[in-house]
Amino acid sequence: MAVIALAGCSGAPGVTTSALALLLSWPLEPGRRMILAECDPDGGAVLHGLLQGTLGDRYGLRNLSVAARKGEFSDAFWRQLIHLSGEDGKKESLRDRLLLPGITDPAQAASLGSVWKILAQMFRGIDAQSGHDVLIDLGRRGANGPSGVLAEQADAVVVVVRNTLRCLQAAEARVRTLEEQVGDVSVLMINEGPYPAGEIQRVLQVPVLATLPYAPKDAFVLSDGAEQPRHFTKSPLMKAARTASTLLVQRAALRRARLDPRSAFTAGGEVTRAR
Repeated sequence: MAVIALAGCSGAPGVTTSALALLLSWPLEPGRRMILAECDPDGGAVLHGLLQGTLGDRYGLRNLSVAARKGEFSDAFWRQLIHLSGEDGKKESLRDRLLLPGITDPAQAASLGSVWKILAQMFRGIDAQSGHDVLIDLGRRGANGPSGVLAEQADAVVVVVRNTLRCLQAAEARVRTLEEQVGDVSVLMINEGPYPAGEIQRVLQVPVLATLPYAPKDAFVLSDGAEQPRHFTKSPLMKAARTASTLLVQRAALRRARLDPRSAFTAGGEVTRAR
């Protein structure tokens, strides 16, 4: 269905927190699964944030560099995934929403030079063959350099931007660079500042695909593993994440249709979800 890359910019936009909200609220059809891969070369945040260090560092991206050298990448990839519960908290959701934790030290990124391309190919393969959607957290600089192949191979690249002057200024250069690299970029706006979506679109000259509310208390549950308040899944943040997820899927399907019409259109001319 979709391989979607989320990228950030300076100004602390909250890419990982947004990605987790999307992961836990993603609309999954029966038989499909969702993977969030932390591919930020500056290091992942979920193991010691949402998961509060309960799993140590036994899982994660760093283990795949050794597996790649041994020719055991595919098997190792599935062993590194952690099961997370979905928004309803039911046990059956545990097998449907998966996390590939990122590296725990930025110095580990140097060993991943050959891994990024293999990962990009794997994500495309499991999307097409195994019924998985993939969300890639590229952090503030992960779409550039060796890990940029993940953005280039994604169905959609989305920049997380807070609508403050500081973040908007930083986002301009980030968006322009990504446009040159992948050709098609949109924005997921976190509504912290005074500027409306229309103004963000005018300045950045790319569409604002969806908006998430600025909700520090709810975000703290995802970023730092704080105790969930009652009705967390019905909070404005998670409701907006569900809407954003649907829009991201549609965006990815349309872009895939433009790039590969044969896999995205039926004989009747209707857009379908690529398998």
